[in-house]
Amino acid sequence: MPLGMRIFLVYVLFIGLTGYFVLSTVMEEIRPGVRQSTEETLVDTANLMAEILRDDFKAGTLNQNRWPQLLKAYGERQPKANIWGLPKNQVNHRIYVTDAKGIVVLDSSGMAVGQDYSRWNDVLLTLRGEYGARSSRSDPNDASSSVMHVGAAIRDNGQIIGVVTVAKPNSSLQPYVDRTERRLLAYGAGLIGLGLLFGALLSWWLSAALRRLTAYAQAVSEGRRVEVPHYRGGELEQLASAVEQMRTQLEGKAYVERYVHTLTHELKSPLAAIRGAAELLQGEMPMAQRQRFVSNIDNESARMQQLIERLLNLALVEQRQGLEERVAVPLASLVDELLGAQAARIEGKQLRVEQAIAGDLALMGEPFLLRQALANLLENALDFTPPQGVLRLSAERLGEQVEIKLFNQAEAIPDYALPRLIERFYSLPRPDSGRKSTGLGLNFVEEVAKLHGGGLRIGNVEGGVAVILRLP
Repeated sequence: MPLGMRIFLVYVLFIGLTGYFVLSTVMEEIRPGVRQSTEETLVDTANLMAEILRDDFKAGTLNQNRWPQLLKAYGERQPKANIWGLPKNQVNHRIYVTDAKGIVVLDSSGMAVGQDYSRWNDVLLTLRGEYGARSSRSDPNDASSSVMHVGAAIRDNGQIIGVVTVAKPNSSLQPYVDRTERRLLAYGAGLIGLGLLFGALLSWWLSAALRRLTAYAQAVSEGRRVEVPHYRGGELEQLASAVEQMRTQLEGKAYVERYVHTLTHELKSPLAAIRGAAELLQGEMPMAQRQRFVSNIDNESARMQQLIERLLNLALVEQRQGLEERVAVPLASLVDELLGAQAARIEGKQLRVEQAIAGDLALMGEPFLLRQALANLLENALDFTPPQGVLRLSAERLGEQVEIKLFNQAEAIPDYALPRLIERFYSLPRPDSGRKSTGLGLNFVEEVAKLHGGGLRIGNVEGGVAVILRLP
């Protein structure tokens, strides 16, 4: 299972369990909380009624006064109130008064007058001077029919002479409880959903970041050129930097070993030639022969210098994982500049140069590398083009790339050599001198093309050889 999925599942489990326990705890506290708040208001109402009814109760005139009619009228009132979106169209309080023996002397419902309520806790405890309250079902088989009762003592000079009880059915509170529970569930579900969405995004981001780093490591292990992923701070950026540093150190060690071996091998021949010529020059010989050996030393020294310079340029490109800059380089002016630099060779061989490059075409990349690559192609073409031959340069836009075609009139490249032309140190003899080059020029061009996201192709065409270079 992917790491991101495992992190997400752990996150889902944590959020789910946390949400479940929090919601269940809060939901369990809603109903008791509402009832506690309601009980607190019943205490206030009962004590208020105890003070209001005290004088009439003490005089024994509760039933002779207007209290029965007032309580009856109270029970019939229709408030038509809207309490936070919930309608209230009737009053729900029941008020009854008992004497010191617990006998009901006044009842707003008119049903219990004369009954003995001394066994009920609201009356029994209040008559004892304690807090009297109870919750009883009006229907023993219906849990939702419970009614809260709170009693308050009627006192005369500190002596309890009666009890006023205010009752309220819990069913009248149920709409508020239900609404609160619905809102809490909705908000809780929304918060859990947002939490899961955040967890999914976090897991996706972390997985994507790790996938990029994994793809980079795999590409490096396969020898492909790829840029190190960039992160904005944190452990991922440190990890990417550590992987890049490790790659650089490992590749650098192997790269240096390979290049030292290659350079040593390639320098053996010119060094042997220089040493042999130097030994011969120590003896007596004709001046013409001495000049020939001196010329050999000069040529071999120049060959060694060219080999070292091209190896350094190639190493610079091969070790790069990306471009240091991307700027627009006008192609036509760049080609004109390179042709001007080779004007002496072109005139010396009386070549006919044809250029068909539009002035608005431009390459995107590093100017130095692009110039070196095109210069290598042009130099290679000049080496193989016979005197009074044709050199043709053209370019066209193909989507997001520019295809540069360099044609030079020359003998066809042998079939066995075509697939090896871009190999390092592989070279064909030059027609003019019969000598081979360093064999690094075309390899350098291919590395530059790859670094820019392009490619290089070489093939025989009618009348000569065509090199096609694609660059962005």
